Amino acid sequence: MSQIDGLPPLRDVIRKHELQAKKSLGQNFLLDLNLTSRIARAGGSLDGVTVIEIGPGPGGLTRALLAEGASRVIAIERDARCIAALNEISAHYPGKLEIVEADALRFDPQPLLHGGTARIIANLPYNIATALLIDWLTLEPWPPYYDSLILMFQREVAERIVATPDDDAYGRLGVLAGWRSAARILFDISPSAFVPAPKVTSSVVQIVPRENPLPCNAKILGQVTASAFGQRRKMLRQSLRSLGLDAAALLAAAEIEPTRRAEEIPVEGFVRLANVAAAMRK
Repeated sequence: MSQIDGLPPLRDVIRKHELQAKKSLGQNFLLDLNLTSRIARAGGSLDGVTVIEIGPGPGGLTRALLAEGASRVIAIERDARCIAALNEISAHYPGKLEIVEADALRFDPQPLLHGGTARIIANLPYNIATALLIDWLTLEPWPPYYDSLILMFQREVAERIVATPDDDAYGRLGVLAGWRSAARILFDISPSAFVPAPKVTSSVVQIVPRENPLPCNAKILGQVTASAFGQRRKMLRQSLRSLGLDAAALLAAAEIEPTRRAEEIPVEGFVRLANVAAAMRK
């Protein structure tokens, strides 16, 4: 039995329910309950906190969240094979685990919160991690329904999230994260901790939403950054032409030199570009 909750070891759970990880679902199961407990605690105390977990799989992190005192865990799992294993955890923690069989990219958990807030903590499936993060960073209205995100990504993606101008990893993701949140890498996890072991190191990232980010249309900011970084080696006077606007006029109004490149522009500069682009389109 596990030391944290008296439930069977995760390897036994996986064997019992025949839960071999599927590459098509981006699954890599984290079996070390010491690590899952560390992730659960990474955002602070869970006492009285509702947690949303994406892709719980056999429930290693789910168990840690409940053992660490979460008042309620909403586990969103696409893989029907995992539901029986999660139901066993639910029976061990009556009334505390709500299991939703759904695709997280298409499921909105807000109605389940009844106007309350939550913390999102997850070992995200690699194949949907970036898409989910962009969805969470571009939510409207803002501030969002979550107080923080504690998420696991491939190290390369984590570096893009926390990147700032002149970092090699700085790009669209760094702009969106820097605009609406404060993000930092908390710690790394070795590939050997997972089953199957991925080929890359993973990183746990904390993302805390800013209460009052600079005013900007999230959709247009996304378009501007996609255009600018889509041709990042070119000067902005060339790369921004794909927006269908007068790039020279756009840059002049945003007070940005046309010979600069995307990786040199801070978040505030991209916000100005997006706001000017919105005005020009009107």
